[in-house]
Amino acid sequence: MADLQTDPRAQARTDFITAAGWDDAKVEPFPGDASTRSYFRLSRGQETAILMDAPGASEAPACPVDASEEQRQSLGYNAVARLAGNNTTAFAALAGALTARGFSAPRVLEADLDQGFLIIEDLTDALFARLIPSVAHEGALYATAVETLGAIYRSSFERQPTAFGKRWTVQDYDALALHAETELFTDWYTPHLGKAPSDTDKSDWRTAWSQVLPLLKAHAPGLVLRDFHAENLIWLPQREHEAKVGLLDFQDALFGHPAYDLVSLIEDARRDVASDLAQPLTDRFFKAAGLADRDAFDAAAAVLAAQRNAKILGIFVRLAKRDGKPKYLDLLPRVERHFIRDLAHPALAPVRNAVMALTPALFEEA
Repeated sequence: MADLQTDPRAQARTDFITAAGWDDAKVEPFPGDASTRSYFRLSRGQETAILMDAPGASEAPACPVDASEEQRQSLGYNAVARLAGNNTTAFAALAGALTARGFSAPRVLEADLDQGFLIIEDLTDALFARLIPSVAHEGALYATAVETLGAIYRSSFERQPTAFGKRWTVQDYDALALHAETELFTDWYTPHLGKAPSDTDKSDWRTAWSQVLPLLKAHAPGLVLRDFHAENLIWLPQREHEAKVGLLDFQDALFGHPAYDLVSLIEDARRDVASDLAQPLTDRFFKAAGLADRDAFDAAAAVLAAQRNAKILGIFVRLAKRDGKPKYLDLLPRVERHFIRDLAHPALAPVRNAVMALTPALFEEA
């Protein structure tokens, strides 16, 4: 555990662990994600659990229900993009909603939602990204993952799941959120390539996306976890069917187009997925989700893939330059290649033209 003198959260964590009845456990920190959350494994004998420490004041506030666009803009990026941030109510409520439907989100064992502490089920360290290819077959794991996504889409989720007496509202992945994410590209990535966009450039960029985002209306929205990839999925072979896939990092979930999590899985920013898997995985998901109109789905998937990769390019540069995490620059070439391939779809012609006008160097980088 951290030194109580150097970590202002350490005493509160210790008090929470004691109150939860885990004071006799060994506490070991382990690496988290790109957020400000931290994680610890609690161990006593053969029993383990995970402590999540999510200090709410460390991030901008989440989006209030029914907030106007102007109000969201004034609150900051989390409200605009409808990110939960370090909101443990969101995690606990969504975990409960997923487990109630048979999916393998971690069960929340103990919680102090006001202070931002959870003790959750330990789903083990068997991340897809660690098991492939030496321990598990990539195609088999990914096929089960898309079956899980199809089952999530077919499931009915309430707008306001609850946990420990508190309610969390799952909102829509609306145009403001989608646009805000693409603007990370012009705010951070294009300056990284030496192009400071003008106001006209930014306006043209938004206009291009406004021309393609309506393609997302072709299918009914479903629950979108928003960070569905190999480092957030755990293989649980002892469970059955969709429960074989352990789910992490879903607190930012919204209702949106069903292709979003699929492209997040296939166009992974952190690892190369075998190129010959993309088509059969898409076919499998389309069938598992019970969708119709394949051409419309493929166009929407291309739009969302490009949207997500534009966002990731901006986020990775921001993490490197603002947050002092230069390792994320090493991931740019893979995301650039994904983005260029996405732009080849005819539906993305307006965005492709905008990229060519704004930063043709991207095509050379990729």
